[in-house]
Amino acid sequence: MKIAAAQLTCVPADVTANAAHAAALAARARGQGAELVVFPEFTLTGYELESLAEDPGLWLDGPEDPRLDGLRSAGIATAVNVALRTDGPLPTIATLVYDAEGAHVTAYAKQHLFQHEQGAFAPGTADGRFALGGIRFSLGVCFDNHFPDLAGRAAADGCTVHLASSLYGTGGGRAERASVYPGIAKEHGLYVVLANHVGPAGPWTGCGGAAAWAPDGTLLAEADDHTPDVVTVDIPA
Repeated sequence: MKIAAAQLTCVPADVTANAAHAAALAARARGQGAELVVFPEFTLTGYELESLAEDPGLWLDGPEDPRLDGLRSAGIATAVNVALRTDGPLPTIATLVYDAEGAHVTAYAKQHLFQHEQGAFAPGTADGRFALGGIRFSLGVCFDNHFPDLAGRAAADGCTVHLASSLYGTGGGRAERASVYPGIAKEHGLYVVLANHVGPAGPWTGCGGAAAWAPDGTLLAEADDHTPDVVTVDIPA
């Protein structure tokens, strides 16, 4: 299976515009033969925590929220990270997975909230898993991936690919992502596919470098540090 990792520059707190940007990148990934594309953290809003706290209208109401219809109709499976409404007062930071027909497959809520995310979002309580095309996948969101037990449980449960929706910034972020993700791959014998922001992302500037690593930690594909784009990698079933 060919899998794509996306990097995009979000329009701050504009769900409609960002959903359209994501759909265009999904179409590009499909055109390159990919069957699945993973997007970065807060795909639909950018990392705009103040806006997300002030405007619950930026939260998705659920997997069937019509603002995702364009992305779901792109003809490719997608893993898209959003602020997702819950039954409580706080949303989760959730990755929603859809198959190529747009049907909802699973949802995963970020378990390890980073600093200022705490108190603004509800932490997830369960790991994310799904199967597609004979491959078993696991899900992690940014700071989640700094906790080795998450990927360790995935490998023990038969996953072979770990999908990471993240935000790493310029400065130390690029070096950090270049250490954490090949480390996950090598330690747990997983393919790791990382999506990231590029350009302005809330208080940071995304460093790009959407990438994929082999189970021995070898870098298989990597995007540049300035262009909204997708990179693809072939994963054996």
